[in-house]
Amino acid sequence: MPTHAPDTVMDTLRAADPEVATIVAAEAERQETTIELIASENHASPAVMAAAGTVMTNKYAEGYPGRRYYGGCLHHDAIERLAQERAKKLFGCSYANVQPHSGAQANMAAFLATMDPGNTFASLVLKDGGHLSHGMKINFSGIFYNPVHYALHYDKAHPEHERIDYDSVRAVCKEHKPRVLLCGYSAYPRVIDFARFREIADEAGALLVADVAHIAGLIATGVHPSPFPHAHVVTTTTHKSLRGPRGGLVMTNDEELSKKINKALFPGIQGGPLMHIVAAKAVALGEALTHEFKTYQQQVVANAQTLAGALSAHGYRITSGGTDNHLMLVDLTARDAELTGKDAEGWLEGAGIITNKNGIPDDARSPMVTSGLRLGAPATTTRGFGEPEMREVAAWIDRVLSAGLKGADELARTTETVRAEVRDMCARFPLPHAAH
Repeated sequence: MPTHAPDTVMDTLRAADPEVATIVAAEAERQETTIELIASENHASPAVMAAAGTVMTNKYAEGYPGRRYYGGCLHHDAIERLAQERAKKLFGCSYANVQPHSGAQANMAAFLATMDPGNTFASLVLKDGGHLSHGMKINFSGIFYNPVHYALHYDKAHPEHERIDYDSVRAVCKEHKPRVLLCGYSAYPRVIDFARFREIADEAGALLVADVAHIAGLIATGVHPSPFPHAHVVTTTTHKSLRGPRGGLVMTNDEELSKKINKALFPGIQGGPLMHIVAAKAVALGEALTHEFKTYQQQVVANAQTLAGALSAHGYRITSGGTDNHLMLVDLTARDAELTGKDAEGWLEGAGIITNKNGIPDDARSPMVTSGLRLGAPATTTRGFGEPEMREVAAWIDRVLSAGLKGADELARTTETVRAEVRDMCARFPLPHAAH
């Protein structure tokens, strides 16, 4: 059975805990035989996963290199410093904290470093492409801080204009005088003008925080403009387009802010860092510094644009008229008014195509139903897909959704056929960690 780890590792796991080994093997088989189109997911390299499974997990290393609260951290200091230096080189910044367990905790550290509880910050609302940690009332960002929101430019007569409305950003900041202006999104397919955001932040006397979790890999390779030197603080995840382990980073060029960020993260919100993940981050950041990684990111954008164009040709509307990065939002109602994101996600998963339902701008449906899908190209590009394969994926998506609209019998027949074709495609383009 194919596995996500060398045979010796899986053999050890099978011998020690067959139940867990069975579940891990099943997940390995699922990933290896399905097409991953969720924009926030990717397939880490064998080296990244190897680092995440090392003895670095056995050590507490509370504090920072050279200032730990435990002895025996010599090698943990070395790996953390290496990760920091690689992050600084990759993103062109002066300070990097590599300890956040996630992007949300990176954002929490940035908030604690730049604001006091109750302070106001401006962001894009989740339903228009923001993030849970950008001001949702059920999240720390909306519980302890006061979010105000700027808008997308949305004109029903010209839906391709679904882009950041910088006039709205300026107006909101002028009215509310936020302490922080937050940009960077989880479902926005266009280039972000960081320089323009900084201009507006300066006018309002605000600090600019950029959450680039989705586009970090593109930024690292120059495929998308960098938030530096414009942003005061930059947060990101290390998975998604950066293709590392699950985790976060916080970066800045400001020495005083770096001290506040470090203090906010530890002891503010975290205890001991996950040093095996820090090691894996170091590996991923090293991979991202290679020429091959830049070529990969260029192909990610080309693949996303090809998929968007092919779906448009099949009658689906791509919000904002296309994509400049790794993801797109597909308006399913343009294909059929009754088609929902929830149905589309379920039908496609049955055919081995993994997506996530997502609201579209001005969506009348609830977040649990939605009128759209968010699709991304990082994971398929990691497999080696090019433009021809992305056009074939678009055709499969249309075949499955068209069959679903015709009824259960047609859906069942089409799903079975497409699932077999997807398996064949995946076999031709195996995951990097499946080839051992």
